[in-house]
Amino acid sequence: MMTLNDIKRDQDLINAIDWDMTPEEAVRLYLEWGNNWAGGNYVIRSRDDTAHYFVINTWKGFPVVYLIKRNSHEAKELAEIKIPEMLKKQYIQENGKAKGVYSLDGDIKAWLKNELNQF
Repeated sequence: MMTLNDIKRDQDLINAIDWDMTPEEAVRLYLEWGNNWAGGNYVIRSRDDTAHYFVINTWKGFPVVYLIKRNSHEAKELAEIKIPEMLKKQYIQENGKAKGVYSLDGDIKAWLKNELNQF
């Protein structure tokens, strides 16, 4: 599995990241692609269409960022990124300890974009 430093060295991968993709939108687009209205920004035509996006996963009991590569066939975790302790504590304070997979937003998104020079 890749690390944050691995991603930093892969400009093509960085350019492929969809910073606005959410886990819910990815499921709608890639798992229900035959039933979607085509008037939106994305149209999925085949398994060759992919998205790269980040999620916050809290199933381990604390927030961790994953880089996901999704197509209509599978979702693959490409990287696991540890969140700085201060941001981790802030996330738990703001969102509680519910377990799940969530959109990347707020201070964690800003931190990650800064790390990848994407401002």
